[in-house]
Amino acid sequence: MTKKHFPRRSTLLFAAAVAAAAAVLYLATHGGSGMVALVQYGDPQQTLRIPLDQDARYDLESGGYAIHLQVENGAIAFVESPCPDHLCEEFGWLSRAGDWAACLPAQASVTIEEG
Repeated sequence: MTKKHFPRRSTLLFAAAVAAAAAVLYLATHGGSGMVALVQYGDPQQTLRIPLDQDARYDLESGGYAIHLQVENGAIAFVESPCPDHLCEEFGWLSRAGDWAACLPAQASVTIEEG
């Protein structure tokens, strides 16, 4: 009968430490969702890149309107729109590459891109 050899405790701890260090390094270099919102607004046209990994509120002037954007939990949305029909609010929360919303009266749009 042959004797089974199991890894030593120190070997297992070393492997766990290496795996943890690799995970921390990956998160440090690829942190957050990696998604950004490309906001185009104003006259003349301006562009703002907003990372979706930090919750924040953005209040911008565009086309004679104050537009309000909210970033929350890796997504962005038009909120509290002063425009007549509030259609931009109905787009909801945008979080995936290619998601898009616009406020036509304010001449503003938001497109989600990979950062």
